[in-house]
Amino acid sequence: MSNGLARACANIALVKYWGKRDVALNLPAAGSLSLTLGALTTTTAVRFDASIEADELMLDGRQVATDRLSPWLDLVRKQAGIDHRAQVTSVNDFPTSAGLASSASAYAALAVAASAAAGLELSKVELSALARRGSGSAARSIFGGFAEMGDEFARPLEDPTSWDLRMVIAIAGRSGPKAFSSRDAMEHCAETSPLYKGWLASVPTDLKAARAAVKAHDLEALGAVMQHSALAMHAAALASRPPVRYWRPATLAILDCVEAIDGAYYTMDAGPHVKVLTETANADAVASKLRKVDGVSHVIVSGPGGPAELISAG
Repeated sequence: MSNGLARACANIALVKYWGKRDVALNLPAAGSLSLTLGALTTTTAVRFDASIEADELMLDGRQVATDRLSPWLDLVRKQAGIDHRAQVTSVNDFPTSAGLASSASAYAALAVAASAAAGLELSKVELSALARRGSGSAARSIFGGFAEMGDEFARPLEDPTSWDLRMVIAIAGRSGPKAFSSRDAMEHCAETSPLYKGWLASVPTDLKAARAAVKAHDLEALGAVMQHSALAMHAAALASRPPVRYWRPATLAILDCVEAIDGAYYTMDAGPHVKVLTETANADAVASKLRKVDGVSHVIVSGPGGPAELISAG
């Protein structure tokens, strides 16, 4: 019997990841750039044991199917030279599958916990590549602060404490599972949206601008590119046939609110909730205004998060 316990933070893509160039290997169609968030965490325990007959997964206190998990665990088993099945227990301290990047923190924590439980000693780059096989965005959650995704793995851009920023997250209405999973939606968009190729072509320019803004700590420049990237991604999704629409009335009301606040900039993932980047000194005022928007159920304020970490192994 061997165990691993790990924790990882979700991350929010400021230059979006949307689409794959290789579905089997889960390789992204373009690069992306994100900020890891300390307030959104997943804690995962993995136990490999010869007495377990089949892989088991408990997520937020309920047993769920392992159709996606077991093939990923096979990658770990193959690399470690073991054949034991695993018991996996994972808990999110924020809503699951709701457009808050829970798959990113989930597979980052899983990569760290499972590799340790299997007796593997992997570098951050190797962990990033392993996490990517489960979720493309998880490759970035191995690192803290700002991270940029390349092809097979991510790399860190900035120490999480180097820039005094906050992400203010406005939850639009209910925070249950979204209508379209990110994986299904991006594949559908790539196959059917006439705007997808245009969005894809815009990514390198956005990445260059975002990278320069992060290096210069230029919030206005970073805010402009992150808003463009989010709107372009959602425009491509809306143009899919049939359309993929995540927005709710509250989503639009939140965007109107943010556009009227100096020094605040929005982004959205594959979901209705809006994430607002601002300086720490402005965060409480932004949160207060967002709480007053009709349809906002609650607001989360987060600072940058650290890297995925191993809590215990043995």
